Amino acid sequence: MTETDRETASRPATFTVHAPATGKALAEHPVHGPADVARAVERARSAAAGWAALPAARRRDHLLRWKRKLASALDDLADMITAETGKPRGDAVLEAVLTLEHLTWAARNAGRVLRRRGVRTGLLAANQRATLVHRPLGVIGVIGPWNYPLYTPMGSIGYALAAGNAVVFKPSEYTPGTGVLVAGLFDEAVPEHAGLLGVVTGAASTGEALARSGVDKVAFTGSPGTARKVMAVCAQSLTPFLAECGGKDATVVTADADLDAAADAVVWGAMSNAGQTCAGVERVYAVREVHAALCRKVVERAGALSVGPGPDSAYGPMTMPGQAAVVQRHVDAALAAGARALLGGSASVTGAYVTPVVLADVPEDAAAMREETFGPMVVINAVADADEAVRRANASPYALGASVFSGDRRAGAAIASRLRAGAVSVNSVLGFAAVPALPFGGSGDSGFGRIHGADGLRAFAAPQSVTVQRFAPPVNLTSFTAPAAARARAVSFARWLHRRR
Repeated sequence: MTETDRETASRPATFTVHAPATGKALAEHPVHGPADVARAVERARSAAAGWAALPAARRRDHLLRWKRKLASALDDLADMITAETGKPRGDAVLEAVLTLEHLTWAARNAGRVLRRRGVRTGLLAANQRATLVHRPLGVIGVIGPWNYPLYTPMGSIGYALAAGNAVVFKPSEYTPGTGVLVAGLFDEAVPEHAGLLGVVTGAASTGEALARSGVDKVAFTGSPGTARKVMAVCAQSLTPFLAECGGKDATVVTADADLDAAADAVVWGAMSNAGQTCAGVERVYAVREVHAALCRKVVERAGALSVGPGPDSAYGPMTMPGQAAVVQRHVDAALAAGARALLGGSASVTGAYVTPVVLADVPEDAAAMREETFGPMVVINAVADADEAVRRANASPYALGASVFSGDRRAGAAIASRLRAGAVSVNSVLGFAAVPALPFGGSGDSGFGRIHGADGLRAFAAPQSVTVQRFAPPVNLTSFTAPAAARARAVSFARWLHRRR
């Protein structure tokens, strides 16, 4: 073997990230294998001990210092997100701002949510003092998506760190630069805890290595199919698993709704980020009286959107190669099944760009109604009333987000309570995403577990129950030395008490 051959063989494998809009090479990143992942996890575990031992107030201060570092580097973050995803820079800036809001909430509230608290013991254990505390799990493996490469994984990363854990993050192979940048900014902001947030890059094999690495929990965002594969790996070691797997989110529009507001929200919810939003609008159920008017307003607004690489475009290209083909398949199948194309159609898909598509009268068993399209396409179907809208919305295998538009806010909230969705907005779309105190997650094919809010903090902590005996009980029912007569009197008293209560 020549010296050149030896040098080539010793180089780590790499992969190239390309700009979705142009195909231009952006950067090369290493393909981290099992040994690399193991080293990152071990480094994180070493850092985790000192981090977990800190008072919650110290962790808060460190995380807020990181937050300020991220805010100062907002332009760099937005540029990286735009380059890797192709989304307009304004969208990338909004993503970064939402991330800062959530990180701030997690840092400031972790101590309050997870602190030790007293618990009432009840009469039979009146001699005990009971407390509950939530302890860090250790090292959290986070597998992130490409559509919101900062905001979405930080819903796990920021909350896991705030709860006292270390994190090893595998960003999507389409957006690794964003993950590397975020971790680098953490090390700059909190150098005394370097290694607490590690990054490994690569594709599916790297994610599998992370799931096998002995981390104490895996938080995953991606498709249901991939979630099942990662979960199967985690099951071998009983590694806890949190999954956010997308949605087929529905919007219900009642007869008394503000149609201009509803149309504006539907277009933004369906088309922003080129429709690549897990909780975006994909299905609309409008009562028959307003269906035609709503369709006209949606078509008017969607038809005015500019699509392309320019800075003033409403949205850019499909980030992941092959996603445009999914949109094409859904559109073609719906039209073949008798749907009407109100705007766009099969010709809307041209390369990496897809212009807005608005369909109506799509059969409920069509792929466009059952599968996640993840593109700038929305279906608006007519229903007899809100009851039918709720039934159709709930018939989906997904149950992540939803929205309701109603002229009566109370009636809208009542409809929202009947929807099988983890988060619902009334008279807006994605309103819950900007409220850090609200948990986010779904059920069915949308996954399970919650990020954000107090539930998101507890998702990365283990509850520990502690009892301390304050005095000896009159009758020790957990001892073989208790006299039979005394035990019988205690049981008789308990029976008498519970018959009366």
